[in-house]
Amino acid sequence: MEIILREDLEKLGQRGSIVKVADGYARNYLLPKKLAVPATDANRKIVEQERQAWLRKEAKIKVDAEDLAKLLTGVTLTFRHKVGENDQLFGSVTGRDIAEGLEKQNFHVDRRKIVLDEPIRTLGEHKVTVRLHREVPTEITVVVEKEE
Repeated sequence: MEIILREDLEKLGQRGSIVKVADGYARNYLLPKKLAVPATDANRKIVEQERQAWLRKEAKIKVDAEDLAKLLTGVTLTFRHKVGENDQLFGSVTGRDIAEGLEKQNFHVDRRKIVLDEPIRTLGEHKVTVRLHREVPTEITVVVEKEE
């Protein structure tokens, strides 16, 4: 069955592309979840209009993310935590902590956009990536110090 994708689907295709899939996969999964529509002439026109609107919206979001990335370059967040022996932190600095720190500096960044492989558990200076848009990553500096 030929379908037109309405969303980007990993290993299947990009939004607006026409792909051929098994009838059952389309009928039981893609069509009910509105991830795709059957590839008819009318649907092709509708999906093309949706795709153009989505591209305009995506371009605006990307420009906003680039502007925010310029503002975020050079931002340093400082956290003070209690430490035990060998300067080991009690607790850690997480993406949520970083998002709250950015919020205090009037930068509104969703915590899910902060890329941390694991929470920060050591003292010192750390570079943290903030992925504002899939094409717009930026780095901020996070400094973890001893609490006196």
